[in-house]
Amino acid sequence: MGRETNKLVQVGRISGLYGVHGWVRIFSYTEPRENIIQYRPWHLQGPAGLQAIEVVVGRRHGKSVIARLAGCDDRDCAAKMVGLDIAVYRDQLPATESGEYYWADLIGLVVRTTKGIELGNVDHLIATGANDVLIVKGDREHLIPFVKGAVIHDVDLDQGFIEVDWDPEF
Repeated sequence: MGRETNKLVQVGRISGLYGVHGWVRIFSYTEPRENIIQYRPWHLQGPAGLQAIEVVVGRRHGKSVIARLAGCDDRDCAAKMVGLDIAVYRDQLPATESGEYYWADLIGLVVRTTKGIELGNVDHLIATGANDVLIVKGDREHLIPFVKGAVIHDVDLDQGFIEVDWDPEF
């Protein structure tokens, strides 16, 4: 399977308006939040398809991020972008260290137990504060904590699987 460097990875969403000069509020999935501003261009995904757009300026603003996008100079223009997903190409993200993974790299991987029982595929992940949780969909849905060693025994991006110590009935 391996990592696809030309794959689009969702890094945030335009969540609202800021002011009257075309600025938008961003709900960022990056850590720290304001890192989303560094990735350029953004690719906005919505019902009309995919559109590449440049970030003119952006910054952290309280608990969110605000940005002004090229060609958007008023509130009416910005309002049309609310709800659009923000994606960048995978190769725009910093390389990960050994044992580190972007959530986007884990989505779609096959999850199987240490006894070889296939539980399904990673559908998405959620952050709970204590640890991230894999949402695995197969014959049923499994919520598996992403705790290396105790639960997660192996992640093989090249072979496309995650091995877990998990009861298939749970």
